Formats: sequence, structure tokens, C-alpha cells
Amino acid sequence: MDKTTTPLWELREVSKRFPGVQALDHVSLEIKAGEIQALIGENGSGKSTLAKCIAGVHQPESGQLLHNGEVVELLHPFDAQSHGVATIYQEFSLVPTLSVAENIFLGRQLQKTRFGGIDWEAMYVQTSFVLDQLSIRIDPNAIVRDLSVAEQQLIEIAKAMSTESTMLIMDEPTAALGLLETQRLQELIRHLAEQGKAILYISHRLDEVFQIADIISVLKDGRLVGTNRTEELHMNDVIKMMIGLEIGQHYPKEVNVKPELCLEVENISTDSGVRNVSFDIRVGEVFGFGGMVGSGRTEIAQAIFGFDPITKGKIVLHGKPVHFQSPSAAIKAGVGLVPENRKEDGLFFNFNGAPNITLSRLDLLMRGIFLNLAQEDRAGKEYVDRLNITSSALERSVQFLSGGNQQKIVIARWLFSRAKLLIFDEPTQGVDIGAKIEVYRVMNELTAQGISVLLISSDYPELLAMSDRVAVVRDGQILHISDSEKLSEHRLLSIASGAEANGVLVHH
Repeated sequence: MDKTTTPLWELREVSKRFPGVQALDHVSLEIKAGEIQALIGENGSGKSTLAKCIAGVHQPESGQLLHNGEVVELLHPFDAQSHGVATIYQEFSLVPTLSVAENIFLGRQLQKTRFGGIDWEAMYVQTSFVLDQLSIRIDPNAIVRDLSVAEQQLIEIAKAMSTESTMLIMDEPTAALGLLETQRLQELIRHLAEQGKAILYISHRLDEVFQIADIISVLKDGRLVGTNRTEELHMNDVIKMMIGLEIGQHYPKEVNVKPELCLEVENISTDSGVRNVSFDIRVGEVFGFGGMVGSGRTEIAQAIFGFDPITKGKIVLHGKPVHFQSPSAAIKAGVGLVPENRKEDGLFFNFNGAPNITLSRLDLLMRGIFLNLAQEDRAGKEYVDRLNITSSALERSVQFLSGGNQQKIVIARWLFSRAKLLIFDEPTQGVDIGAKIEVYRVMNELTAQGISVLLISSDYPELLAMSDRVAVVRDGQILHISDSEKLSEHRLLSIASGAEANGVLVHH
């Protein structure tokens, strides 16, 4: 189609301010039908605020929004929806107690009688059609709370795409998806663009952005730094616009592996699908788990951490056989877990940073039967300074912190607990590139201190760059182990997807 025509949406000198923060500062942007435009920048750069202005959630204090060349005022999300805008937010908007079909058609149930009765059969048929179009194999009758995080994200996408929209805003749509699910989604997005839909694609995954986007726009501190066609840019250009660093500093890996063994796992199995898994991790080593979503990586980690009982095999930690009946037993033995879903499983939002950091080892803060609050505050400040966490974490609830600062709060907790083995499950999911680099530097600091890391990541460049060795997991089994520099992304995917199922050997 002719892409020189009037933009479907246009922002002219749009500004938006929140208390103490200039979220958008005279931003002008064109979004054309049939194009995929990536919007990138660090957390706090204004990406989500810009998207919410188009979605009718926020109203600009100055500037104009134009739809097909006409100035519009979006006072409510329903106004944006009536102009063809559909939004997939990073935070889930699903009702966990309802079915997939009920969530997809929530608020617009299909009616079959003049008395307002709902045509349940038609609703489930149409849900099946939407899911089939996305190649999502999920029962429309399934209850959302019973689905995995990745499956819930797919339902969010299906919900947005089930509406008659001309503009789709996607805020970190692949944050919880594996490589195959991401590739399938990208194919669908390209198909939608070919149909003339405009896509505004917000992501922290730069490799993903370069694969999918026609246009890349970069925000920094609420200002538009630049808008270019993707083929005119190199990833290094984008990184420098965002944070001023060269690409070579993106993965600041240090090798701190010692010959001594930290963890030995011998033929363990669980009822949750782990099957005869064996591997070892050396002191100061980053040992990576690669594989698809649902491959069993997290289940292996949960078995080590005491979540799932081990039905067979054994675990040896620092030369001593251990059998953890619960996570608390694992924590006491020096094992920590940075969970995949930090908001639900890793943080207490009614507390500020210090209590979140120290709660894993309150015994270190007790004075008799009382908690030493002054010591808690000192410990919180020490780790906030040590991990370069925003100082506001000491006064404000962690729910108001950025994703990167929240993640570092969880990491600080395990440093305070004196853990010797840390399990990182998708540690940089949903955080910006600056925060990712901070997490990588923390990993280097940990391994330099002799702490070992088990890294689970669906970001293959991250996994291969930051791991010393990588194990490929499929169907609850380890199919292959090798030094990371000897394993390409293509080979990793080939093994993980089953394309190289025959003849795969496990190398230690």
C-alpha cells in the first residue's frame, strides 16, 4: 500500500506531566497504516505514557492527536476503541476466575434474544476461531487462572485481536513467550500489517525489534530522540540513543569459574515432569538452562529449591547430600530463587525496599524476640547502594518502582541471605536495557564472590552471552550440555524444538 498517505495516527507536540515527572516533552510522531513501528527506550522514557495517550487512558496537557488527519480528543479508553484502537498492556487485564471465551468477549458478549440472553455457543465458536487464527491450542472453556503465564499472555493478544481494530498497541507482548511463540506472533503481526493495520510495538528486546519493525522510534527522558527506518539503523546506533553505551558493553560477561563443585544433581525426577536430570554447577559459574516455554526448565529449578518433592535421584550441595522438604529448607542451606513472576511471587507490595530485602533472613535482625528495625534500615540502605537501586526504594512501596529496580530488590534479598547458589528465572524479563546491564553486572559481582548462578532465560542472546555453560531442556530432560561459546542460537533452537532429536548427546 502507499505509505506516503496521511498517517492513521499522528502526535503533534504532545506533552504530559505527572507530579515531579515530565513524562512526555513535545513529542511528535506519525503512525501509518500498514506499518509496524517499534517504540523503544529505557523504563521511564515515556513509552507507556505515549501509548496510553493514544489509548485514551491519559490526556495530553498540550499538543494534538490526529486520526486520519482530523484532530480528536480521547477522554476515555472507549473513545480510543471507537476510533479502532486496541491495546495489549504489559500488565494482564484478564479475570482469572472466568473462562478464556468469557475473557475474550468480556463486556461485549454475543446476544441471541431480545431479552439479552447470551449466545454461549456462538461465543465459544468465535473464540475457537480467534485462537485458531493465532495457532493457540487452548480450550475456550479453560479457566484463566489454570493457565501458565505464557498462555495468559497469548489470551491477552487474542482478546485484543478479536475486536475490529485498525490500530494495535502492543506493550511488551512477548515478555512471557518463548522463541517459537514469539516467532508465531511475529508472523501474525506481519500478516495484520499487510492487511493495513497499524502496529505500535513496545519492547525491550532489541533483536526482536530489528526482526519485526519497519520503523524504530527512540524515546529518552520523555523526548523523541529519533525515528528511522529499521534498515537505516544498526543496533549499536539504537543502544547509544537509549543509554549512550556501545553494543560491546551490552553483555559485560566476566568468567569467574572455580574448579570446585557447588551443586551436583544426579538423575532426579519429580511428579511435575522432571525426568532423570543430571548436571553440576561449579563455584562462581553461570550455568544456563535453554529451551522452549513449558520445556521443564522452571520445574527443574523448583525441584532444586524444594517446591516439588524429588521422587528419585539425589542433590549434593557443597559436597553434602541434601533433601529439601520446602523452600525454607533450601534458603537455610544457601539457595535463593529470583522467580519468573516477580510481582506475584517475589515482592511484597505493601512494604518498601528494606523489608523486602531482609525478609529472607529475619533471624539476622532479631534482638531477642524483637525485630531490630534500625538494623533493617541499615541493611536496606547498604544493598540499595550496592546494587545501584533508586534511593526512593527506602521510602516508597516497591509497587511504585520500575521493573528493573524491583528485580534488583529481589536479588538484594538473596545477597542479604548469604546464598551461595542463586536461581535466576527470566531475570531480565520486562526490564529495559539499562536495567538489564545492571543485572548482568550484579551476576558478575556474585560469581566473583564465589556465588554460583543457575540462569533460566528465553532470551537466547542473553543466555549464550552470560552463561559459562548451557544445558538444553526439552520435555523435562536435559538433552545437551556444552560450553556456551560452542553453542549457536540456531543449534540451541534446533535441539530445544526437537528438530535434532536423534543423535543428541549430553556433554558435560
